[in-house]
Amino acid sequence: MRSRASDPKLTGLFLDMLAAEQGAGENTIEAYRRDLTDFSGFLARSGQSFAGAQTEKLRDYLADLDTRGFKSSSVARRLSAIRHLFRFLLNERIRSDDPAAILSGPKRGRGLPKVLSIADVDRMLTRAKELTEAADASLSQRLRAKRLYCLLEVLYATGLRVSELVSLPRSAARNDARMIVVRGKGNKERLVPLNDASRQAMADYLAATEASKNGKQNNGAVSKWLFPSFGESGHLTRQHFARDLKELAAASGLAPRLVSPHVLRHAFASHLLHNGADLRIVQTLLGHTDISTTQIYTHVVEERLKSLVRDLHPLAET
Repeated sequence: MRSRASDPKLTGLFLDMLAAEQGAGENTIEAYRRDLTDFSGFLARSGQSFAGAQTEKLRDYLADLDTRGFKSSSVARRLSAIRHLFRFLLNERIRSDDPAAILSGPKRGRGLPKVLSIADVDRMLTRAKELTEAADASLSQRLRAKRLYCLLEVLYATGLRVSELVSLPRSAARNDARMIVVRGKGNKERLVPLNDASRQAMADYLAATEASKNGKQNNGAVSKWLFPSFGESGHLTRQHFARDLKELAAASGLAPRLVSPHVLRHAFASHLLHNGADLRIVQTLLGHTDISTTQIYTHVVEERLKSLVRDLHPLAET
């Protein structure tokens, strides 16, 4: 059976399924949309579409990505999107075959995440704290500094995804909150503990916003977000926080290219494991559905085990 539906129409149906049945988040949906739009454009140049493309044409597309200089990880991601699409078209009987079923992706090793040392994170926290106390700073500059310090403390204390962090509700900063409820990927909720430093940073920042009336919306109502913004989402964007973080990295003597919200999330996980945390506990804290996702950090565990054997084994060389 072949469908006459256009590629944009089929893409829309596929993305609706991802959102409704698999709980895919907005960022995931947009990534799939970009990948499939590029694939559709490639097919259109030879007069083909999703409904009729065969395996050889899919191979041509992967080769085209390689010619365009795509990294193997990016090619693998595009291939994953294509596989999911054609599996959906087969299941919905829009196609009677799956041309992507026999495709093999590029061979690639899984790279280790960039990780900041504990000293690096401490330097950033120290510098962020100093900026909140700068005597020559204006009220708005001091408030922005308190927000950045709060974001950094909470991120390093919890390992939240940046999308989870910037969309924290105002209620997360309650004085008695020892845990916060986080809504992560797939709309799944999990409990994440807070340490004293992050709780204090949130309390100080919230007090500053209330004093400056910065936490109010255009209509005068108090925003429901902990990090409010006048943008469409109503809260601080991921991109804005990432820019502020890179500026802080530079001010702390670190290379901005090595610092991002995701790198801080990696630091949280790696430092916990290095200090003896169980991998399953870290999996729960990070909100990983599959333990294999968390196992990218096992190199940290392996190094710690080697160190323990070297330092504690009675027959180890001295």
